[in-house]
Amino acid sequence: MKHLSLTARMSLMFMFAVIAVLTVAGLSFNELSRHHFMMLDQQTLDEKLESTQQILSNTRSHADLEEVLPQLKALLGAHHDLAAIILANDGTVLFAEPLPFNIPEKYRLNPDHGMWAWEENGHMYRGMTAQVSTPDQPAFLTALLILDVTNHVHFFETLQRWFWIGLVISALVSAALGWVVARSGLRPLRQVTHVATSMSARSLKERIPLEPVPLELQQLVTSFNAMLARLDDAFVRLSNFSADIAHELRTPLSNLMTHTEVVLTQKRNLEAYEENLYSNLDDLKRMSRMIDDMLFLAKSDNGLIIPEQSRIELSEVATKLIEYYHLLADEQGIQLVVTGSGSVLGDKLMLDRAISNLLSNALRYTTAGKTILVTIKSTASAVTLIVENPGETIKPEHLDKLFDRFYRVDPARREGSPSNAGLGLAITRSIVAAHNGKIWCTSSNGITAFHMEFPPATILGAL
Repeated sequence: MKHLSLTARMSLMFMFAVIAVLTVAGLSFNELSRHHFMMLDQQTLDEKLESTQQILSNTRSHADLEEVLPQLKALLGAHHDLAAIILANDGTVLFAEPLPFNIPEKYRLNPDHGMWAWEENGHMYRGMTAQVSTPDQPAFLTALLILDVTNHVHFFETLQRWFWIGLVISALVSAALGWVVARSGLRPLRQVTHVATSMSARSLKERIPLEPVPLELQQLVTSFNAMLARLDDAFVRLSNFSADIAHELRTPLSNLMTHTEVVLTQKRNLEAYEENLYSNLDDLKRMSRMIDDMLFLAKSDNGLIIPEQSRIELSEVATKLIEYYHLLADEQGIQLVVTGSGSVLGDKLMLDRAISNLLSNALRYTTAGKTILVTIKSTASAVTLIVENPGETIKPEHLDKLFDRFYRVDPARREGSPSNAGLGLAITRSIVAAHNGKIWCTSSNGITAFHMEFPPATILGAL
């Protein structure tokens, strides 16, 4: 049955359920009918036996018995399936209407047996035995009433035959109806299957409507539509990422080709060749850094970045980086200040890279004579590092996109500098996420701040 379709399984289950219900109902009806007919037969025998006892109780002699025979015939003749036998104490048949029956001896001599039944020559009989006392007679008379219930047997045989025929027909009809109902109910699943089969890069925006879907399947359809939305978003981002990669790699490749072609147009001295090679080397380094960054992001997307779990003081990392950027900051007339402290568990090289990306970004967009402030705040639930720099306020619609790959607020700066490919903030976000933290940006009143929040070392150490 495991190889059958869901429609076939539901049809068979519906058929079996109908068969079970009809079988129980049929058996119950059969037993109730048999009990009903048995009670009717017992009631008939009780009434006739009571009337017979009343007629026989007034007889004093054989002559009196002859006088009441017409009454007995009138009483018993009204029921054509009923027969009566009256026996004397010695077993002599005093009355038999219509004819004497070959009644088993045990039923003749046991008046307290209640209603009894036996079968003979294809006929089914039920009867009752009673003793009747007569005035001035020392012996009792035995009255036997026999009811032919063969028609009841034929009725039940016919009923059973038609029941089984009806059961087979009902099973076939229920299987057909179950197939129709199951197929109609599973139409949304077929629709989902059709959409999934026809899915391609050009049809990711297709959605399954919820209006005709039953309530039980709406969650499935909703989840499937949500999956399509995620796939569409991922595909769009992947397409944009691929386009951005091609765009970013095109510039250094073009530079390499142009410089090489210019140098090869004519014979030049050794110094010209050396200058061209150094220029090509810069472009090659830029391409190498970009490829390394893309590989890092690819590993991060697949959960392959597992940082070390060593205790790190963020103030020490920030101080060393400020010393590294000190000369560059002095050239631009920018001050770098670190305040606060806080410890986290993580990878020192990764955190160093993340903070370095934020400082490098701040130095790039901070005006001369201003101060970049690195603030570290530590609480019982989190350690936060904030890099603030004065500069042009970033519009709110750009804040959530700053961490996207190759995204720049100013399209005019699309090409970037040789050291900036637009992946720094994306790498920073991946590093923070690998450390179970979060990062966000705020910008207002000429102050732009990047916030990195990490679990404290005490919480991670306890885990």
